[in-house]
Amino acid sequence: VLEALDRDASVRAVVLLGHGRSFCAGADLNWMKKMAGFSRAENLADATALAAMLKTLHRLSKPTIARVHGSVFGGGVGLVACCDIAFAAHDATFSLSETKLGLIPATIGPYVVEAMGARHARRYFLSAERFTAAEAFRIGLVHDICPLDELDGRINELLGALLAAGPRAQAEAKALIRAVTAQPIDDAVIADTAARIARVRGSPEGKEGVAAFLEKRPAEWVPRALREP
Repeated sequence: VLEALDRDASVRAVVLLGHGRSFCAGADLNWMKKMAGFSRAENLADATALAAMLKTLHRLSKPTIARVHGSVFGGGVGLVACCDIAFAAHDATFSLSETKLGLIPATIGPYVVEAMGARHARRYFLSAERFTAAEAFRIGLVHDICPLDELDGRINELLGALLAAGPRAQAEAKALIRAVTAQPIDDAVIADTAARIARVRGSPEGKEGVAAFLEKRPAEWVPRALREP
């Protein structure tokens, strides 16, 4: 589904949400019972499939938003961390609960550590304790928190901002972040960033964006509903 959305030019952003009482309360109990009888090869195949899904979400070229409410446990925290932006309701409760089950948050680990930092990961990976939306905001796992009845309004405002930006530029910006994160600012990185902006400036979208700014008009990619009358 994520790959299909990424290929669809009519899709400008992806919002990930849970239906019902929770965003994602962790692994399905029936699956966990079945997993107990898995061979090592079956365990590896299952984990590899999950890792591939998380990688696809994390590397999606379009903006991704997690709309978070209710319980966010185990792999649910990983889904939040994989998204570019996360907004949570005040009622959201988080837990990296794997060690309580004798497991580890392995496939989600790189994304969660990137989102909250290694120091906070040390606490919550090891303790498996629950923490609030306010704490998730404090440690950087989510970007904003609000009452549940305001959550959709906040996300709609964010979507409006995202739709006003160039879709190709957004994809390039996400690629830029991946390219420079945790890299030394050396000559190779500097040359790469110069090459990236030169390429984007010369692109049709780059030229249209600059022209629209100078001519004080909306760029062609801005939806008609968002254009000023």
